Amino acid sequence: MLPRELYRQSPERLRAALAARRADAPLDALLDADARWRALQAELERALAERNRGSKEVGRLFAAGQRQEAEALRVRMAELGARITELEAQAGVARQEVERLELLLPNLPHPSVPEGPDESANRVERSWGQPPAFAFPPKAHWDLGPALGVLDLERATRIAGARFAVLWGAGAALERALASFMLDLHRAAGYTEVAVPYLVNSTALTGTGQLPKFAADLFRVEGTDFYLVPTAEVPVTNLHAGEVLEETSLPRRYCCLTPCFRAEAGSYGRDVRGLIRQHQFLKVELVHLAPPESSYQELERLTAAAEAVLKRLELPYRVVTLSTGDMGFAAAKTYDLEVWLPGQGCYREISSCSNCEEFQARRVNLRYRPADGGKPRLLHTLNGSGLAVGRTLIAVLENHQQEDGSVLIPAALRPYLGGVERLDPGALP
Repeated sequence: MLPRELYRQSPERLRAALAARRADAPLDALLDADARWRALQAELERALAERNRGSKEVGRLFAAGQRQEAEALRVRMAELGARITELEAQAGVARQEVERLELLLPNLPHPSVPEGPDESANRVERSWGQPPAFAFPPKAHWDLGPALGVLDLERATRIAGARFAVLWGAGAALERALASFMLDLHRAAGYTEVAVPYLVNSTALTGTGQLPKFAADLFRVEGTDFYLVPTAEVPVTNLHAGEVLEETSLPRRYCCLTPCFRAEAGSYGRDVRGLIRQHQFLKVELVHLAPPESSYQELERLTAAAEAVLKRLELPYRVVTLSTGDMGFAAAKTYDLEVWLPGQGCYREISSCSNCEEFQARRVNLRYRPADGGKPRLLHTLNGSGLAVGRTLIAVLENHQQEDGSVLIPAALRPYLGGVERLDPGALP
C-alpha cells in the first residue's frame, strides 16, 4: 500500500508512475472518494465542536436561570446530535471506500527500473554458463520424463485434471532431493528455515498484495476464510505482522519450502504442456526483512542466493531486470532469473527476486525500532524463489540429457540421491 500523503500531495507523480506501469488502478476514483471522506470528516469535526460548545452553553444557561433559552438550545443540540450520527455513518462508508481503493494501487517502480510496456523492455544484466551444445536434437522434458519413467501427466489428469503431474520413482526422489539441496544451501548461507501453514486467511493475503486484486488466481476453501498458499511469501512475510522488531535483529533472512497452489486464471492456453505452469508445485521461498537503507543491498544478496543454486546445479541462466510494465503488483524492482531450457530453445523464468520496499510492510503494519531509539519505522520486505523446484527439475533433465536418453545428475545433487549419478530410461508402471 502506498502512503496516503502521496496521492494527496503528489497525485500527478503517482499518475505518471501508474502510466509507466501500464496499471489500470482507479486513481481518479480514489481521489474523489478521499475528497468526499475529508469533506465529511471536516463537517463532522465542526459539528462535534459546535455540540461541545452548545452543551457547555446549555449548562451555563440553566445555571443562570435562563431555562427557556437553555431548553431551546438543548433541542437544537439534539438535532445536531442526529446530524452527527448521520455524518459518522457517512464518513465511515467513505473511509471504507478509500481503504478499498487504496488496496488496488500497485507499488511505485524504483528509478533504476527500465520503462516499457511488457517483457520486451526487460533488461538483461548478466549471464552465467553456456547453453550446452548437443550432437543430437535435445528433447523437451515432456518427452524426456515419460521416456525415463519418472513423469506421468496422463494419470495426473485422470486424478485431478490438467496442469497436474505425477512423479514416479527416481522422479519423486529427484524432486525431494532438489528441495533438500536448496534448503541446505540457503541454511549454510545464513538463512533461518521456517515451516509454515499451507492455509492462510484473507488478512495475510491482503497484506502481501494478492487480495483483493488477484482473488481469481487463488484457491479458496469454500465456506471459510482459508486459502491455499500461492507462495510461501504470504505466510513468511506475515510472520511478524503488527510487530516492532529491534534494528539490532535485522536483517532477517528466512527460507521456506511449501507447496504452492495457483488457479492460473489469466494464463488460459499458455504453457499447457509439461511442468512449466502447474496448479500445484513445490517452491523454496526466500524472504528478507531489512531497514530501508540496506534493502537494495539485500536484493542483490537474495538474488545471489538464488543464483547459487543454479550454479551448483550447472544450469546456464541469465539475470533480467523487469520493466515497469512487466513487474508484479507489490514490487518496486524485480530481477528474474531465467534458466536455459534446451528442449524449448529459450530462457524461461525460474525465480523472481523483488524488493517491495514499504509497500507490504504498510499493509501488515511491520515496523522496526531504530537502534538510536527513534520513532518506529516501516521495514522493507523482499522475496524471491530459491528456487521453484518443478522448474529446476525440468532444467536438470533438459540440460543434462544424454544421447542415449539418460540424464546425468549434477555432482552437487548426487549425495541427496544416495550417490546415483545417472537416470536411465525406464518404463512407467
